[in-house]
Amino acid sequence: MIGNLSLDQLRVLVTIVDAGSFSAAGRKLGRAQSAISQAIATLEMLQGVALFDRGGYKPRLTEVGRVLVDHARLVLASAARFEAVAAGARQGLEPELALAIDPLVPTAPLIDSLRAVGETFPDLPVSFSTEGLGGSLRRLRDGSAALAICLLLPHLPEDIAAYPLLRIGMRPVVAPCHPLASLGRPARRDDLEPHVQLVLSDPVDPCGANYGLSSARLWRFVDLGRRFDFLVAGFGWCRMPEHLVAAPIADGRLIEIEIEDDPTPKEGLVIYAAHRRDHMLGPAGRWLLDTLRQRIGR
Repeated sequence: MIGNLSLDQLRVLVTIVDAGSFSAAGRKLGRAQSAISQAIATLEMLQGVALFDRGGYKPRLTEVGRVLVDHARLVLASAARFEAVAAGARQGLEPELALAIDPLVPTAPLIDSLRAVGETFPDLPVSFSTEGLGGSLRRLRDGSAALAICLLLPHLPEDIAAYPLLRIGMRPVVAPCHPLASLGRPARRDDLEPHVQLVLSDPVDPCGANYGLSSARLWRFVDLGRRFDFLVAGFGWCRMPEHLVAAPIADGRLIEIEIEDDPTPKEGLVIYAAHRRDHMLGPAGRWLLDTLRQRIGR
């Protein structure tokens, strides 16, 4: 029971609407028409509203009945999900798969694997979070995410099990109007220092560890898209993932610059699938990890 109504009453109501009549609903549910009529009469009495107009040849939904049928569908769908999650848990499946993905991670290589999770475990609730720098690792450590797709800089933490998936190239870029765009040679550190560097920062610890800093003037961003807007507008320079700036470079909105003795690996930064060593993944998490390693980490 939910308050003073039951799921069975809601099921009867929805079945009448879907089947087209009380008698058809009775046949579909394997009940006498009188039992169907009594269930609706009881529901109307308990709720104090008329769900059907019985003045014509065939009962028709009232205005409030049409609204409540939609709510009944939602309640029944939620109840079905409730039962499915409970059934999965009885079979050893985790009740939820929480994923954390770094904003620098390209989405395209992940799409097929993430879609396959829903197809393989259709009743498993899956949640995603994409946060600023450090967010994925923090979610692993506080237990709010089971699996992360992330960068791990400057080294692999001892408490994290990490599996390399792919590399992303980082390209130093500026807008065409920026002074560095017309330098005409590789930029040295003393060329970069006077100009604003647009950097991603940890929203929880903005003064924490930073990597690849070359300027004395830093503008810190949590959101990658916001940083891109300021970059294109000419407010500063930064290193951006190659997959995000290839098109703007091609159409002239951004200019790639060369940096002398650039500490950023030329082969790119490694993206890992990671989880806590002391937290075993459930069946769906293990399946996704294996699938990501097979499809992407070959």
